Amino acid sequence: MDAAALQLCRVDGKGLAIADLMRELGLTHGGFYKHFDSKQQLQAEAITKCFEVMEAGSAVRTAKPGTELRAIIEHYLSPERCANRGPGCPIAALSSEIGRYPHSVRIEINRAMQSRIKRLARFLPGKTWKQRERNGRVLMSGMVGALNLARAAVNQKSREAILDAVREFYIRAFCK
Repeated sequence: MDAAALQLCRVDGKGLAIADLMRELGLTHGGFYKHFDSKQQLQAEAITKCFEVMEAGSAVRTAKPGTELRAIIEHYLSPERCANRGPGCPIAALSSEIGRYPHSVRIEINRAMQSRIKRLARFLPGKTWKQRERNGRVLMSGMVGALNLARAAVNQKSREAILDAVREFYIRAFCK
């Protein structure tokens, strides 16, 4: 069930409709509550799963040692990622909605975000861990914003200009 919820959360970009999810799964609306206590529980689990799937397919796994951060930036801000919301970052896909989610769901999203920032921090410059985490917050928020801005652009040339500029900026700023 969480695979279907994961896809609906990412692609739709709107609040998850239980009726749509159950129809996608070929189940009845009442069957939902056999699996989850609430819609909020499903949202939290689906978004956490999105982060797990994103990590499993991470560009870091195929990058040569010392090039991991560049690989992350290039992959995240790629034209392919911009065009395809499905397998990407749940924060970028849902950023305009997350502020309206129930507090319990935002706690889970925040937990997953903080974990992602810590993973990024391992590859970022900074004399202290606190500085590297700060840089992780800057990088993550900037990439999410750039991806959303590029997705809002009306044509391919504008999208690519945004992605190219931000990708180049972050590589120069953070990759040694």
